[in-house]
Amino acid sequence: MKNLATPAALILAALAYFVPTVAGGAPVAYAACTTIAILAVMAYGADLILSYLGEVSLGHTIFWATGGYAASRLAVNAGWNGWATAGAAIVLSMILAAALGAATLRTREFVFSLVTYAAAVVAMEVAFNWSFLGGSDGIVGVPPLELTILGHGITGSSNAELWPIAWGLLMLTLLFIHRFRRSRLGTSALMVQMNPDLALALGVDARAVRFLVFVASAPISALAGWLYAYQRAYVGPDMFESYFLVLMLTAIVIVGRRLLLGPLIGTALIIVQQTFFSIGGDGDKIILGAVLAAILLLWPRGLIGVWDVLRRPRTTAR
Repeated sequence: MKNLATPAALILAALAYFVPTVAGGAPVAYAACTTIAILAVMAYGADLILSYLGEVSLGHTIFWATGGYAASRLAVNAGWNGWATAGAAIVLSMILAAALGAATLRTREFVFSLVTYAAAVVAMEVAFNWSFLGGSDGIVGVPPLELTILGHGITGSSNAELWPIAWGLLMLTLLFIHRFRRSRLGTSALMVQMNPDLALALGVDARAVRFLVFVASAPISALAGWLYAYQRAYVGPDMFESYFLVLMLTAIVIVGRRLLLGPLIGTALIIVQQTFFSIGGDGDKIILGAVLAAILLLWPRGLIGVWDVLRRPRTTAR
């Protein structure tokens, strides 16, 4: 059954492409689906750290914002196309991740979380006060996304036009995560988390594994920020806000860790509530924080753990 789970998950994610059409093609459906895809990709970046290293990175908004600022700054001031800005987002995020990863190489768990959070606070203040990045006003007027694929030009000037690109980015992310889970690096990361003594006995360099996983996670969140900049045609210091950090963590843990579709389903639940059942900006943030706290306190394994508890009486009866 486990061998069938991953293909089934990928097929289910692929079928999600038709959700806006099934919903009648309304603009709100395209906006919600595009936002879900973008924010889910953002969460998958942090998921590599939390699910496979067992550590909490509170600084992944740095990479998310790096992608956004790279897209906006280079598109607005240098006229770069979508492929060029995406490449810049990947390279810049990996450089920042390598620097931050090297600085936190000796730290673990609580200290690691504090250091990454401090780095995010510093990055936010830099963006807020540096005129090169637009300062407190940010960078406005990001042009529509332009990509050329197999000789065909694609323009993303609306959510309906951005949806295929967002869906494609999501599918590429899922394929990468699937490949990572089966790779030597992914196996080593789980071993370092679950049985560090065994990892040491087998000659696994825990610090190198942690560093490589951290660097690999950065461009995922950065590409989400890259597309987010084109979606709203603006980038500002608000991309560093705790809202995005809490959304990442909630999306990862609400369903359960190390599930291929976990962050996607978690993000979808959050965005559907905020889009169709909103009680106001502050109210939605309260709900988001309350859900994260409830999951961590009551069901650390997420909703999948609740399902196991509900199934247990039936299994016992049998």
